[in-house]
Amino acid sequence: MNKDLNSIGFKKKPSDTTVVVAMSGGVDSSTVAGIMKKEGFKVIGITLKLYDDGKEVASSKQCCSGQDIMDAKRVANKLGIEHRILYYQDKFKQGVIDNFVESYLKGETPIPCVQCNQTVKFKDLFYVAKELKADALVTGHYVKSITSGNETNMYRAVDENRDQSYFLFNTTREQLNYLRFPLGGMVKDETRLIAKELNLNVADKPDSQDICFVPNGDYASVIRKFRPESFKKGNIKNLEGKVVGVHEGIINFTIGQRKGIKVSDTEPLYVLKIDSVKNEIIVGPRDKLGKKKININNLNLLVKKNDLKKEVLVKIRSTGKLLNAKIDLKENNSAEVTLKEFEDGISPGQACVFYNLDHLGYKVLGGGWIIN
Repeated sequence: MNKDLNSIGFKKKPSDTTVVVAMSGGVDSSTVAGIMKKEGFKVIGITLKLYDDGKEVASSKQCCSGQDIMDAKRVANKLGIEHRILYYQDKFKQGVIDNFVESYLKGETPIPCVQCNQTVKFKDLFYVAKELKADALVTGHYVKSITSGNETNMYRAVDENRDQSYFLFNTTREQLNYLRFPLGGMVKDETRLIAKELNLNVADKPDSQDICFVPNGDYASVIRKFRPESFKKGNIKNLEGKVVGVHEGIINFTIGQRKGIKVSDTEPLYVLKIDSVKNEIIVGPRDKLGKKKININNLNLLVKKNDLKKEVLVKIRSTGKLLNAKIDLKENNSAEVTLKEFEDGISPGQACVFYNLDHLGYKVLGGGWIIN
């Protein structure tokens, strides 16, 4: 790094640099706040209150709960930094929860974490940080951002098991230039070690595993709460159109699902299609799950269109591997993705994220939402 620049890329002393750190109350964001404070930056910690959690979620492994807000406050007090809480329950419900429910009702499999980053975190919080005249918004995401000249690019984290670039594909160029991700070059054990060295109360806190507003992973209960009328019975059909069973609501199914269909045949059956218009589930053998063509919309590109003319790598689910593919850009901000090999379980509502490999690592080129 240029010796004239501080650790987050500014040509001034840390003591003259103000950063807003998004503090969720977990070990990652708390450690980032500690790192920034230790290096001498002016740190303002901000915690978002996103939903009203009741007794039923008190013991689940979620983020942004009441306990997390208290943990963030304790960390801020320990570090001696300013700490603010923003009450964004209404924004979160409109931008994330409502979208989550509607997506399931359309037969999709949504990713609320992308919506959260796209709305309250990197939009609303972005503006708050700007209003506070902060030089950067710093988060605990495991992703690398590398700045060259006036352009910042996003790369997969060094710790591929923790990499969160898939969830950040919708980040805009303006946001990328303002964001900083200090943990992108670390593995989780290093983060916890730093937290212990800083004597933070969250050093051994378990990672959040559930979607924050979904208690114990029971997403059906969330949909029942907001849209109880959506649990309508309907037909389960095979590929020949024959009715082979009855379902209790399409929201109970995802593409590629095998368990819980409650329909038997001579060979295992998988969910191949969810038809929300007809309220039907289409099932069939596994060899009918594979696809090579994917249609996506609402593209967010972080590179020039010409950069997508050569073969790229794509990721079609957060836990998936990188797949060789070609991108054919269409009108109306859409594209057709052609995979080199067949891939199972491609679900509408998930993201298709583009990467290529250069000398700095796996660079995020952008992505879009799978529609079929």
